[in-house]
Amino acid sequence: MSVAFPSARPRTKGEVTPQSIQKMLDENHHLIQCIMDYQSKGKTAECTQYQQILHRNLVYLATIADSNQNMQSPPSHPSPTHTS
Repeated sequence: MSVAFPSARPRTKGEVTPQSIQKMLDENHHLIQCIMDYQSKGKTAECTQYQQILHRNLVYLATIADSNQNMQSPPSHPSPTHTS
């Protein structure tokens, strides 16, 4: 397995930077290229490890995106109703 794709990379809870996100996007691009290469050669079984890493990365990025969206959205409170 490639050094670029360790099987168990710990996710730190440090600050997420645009550089770290770009690095993961670049890694995802490379993973997709590897998956496509294996599939074109009929080696679908070899794709599994790369698909699992890609899935993990996508879930991680989606979690970051959701977290950022929730932090930027104003809190939604029901509008007060006036009783007379």
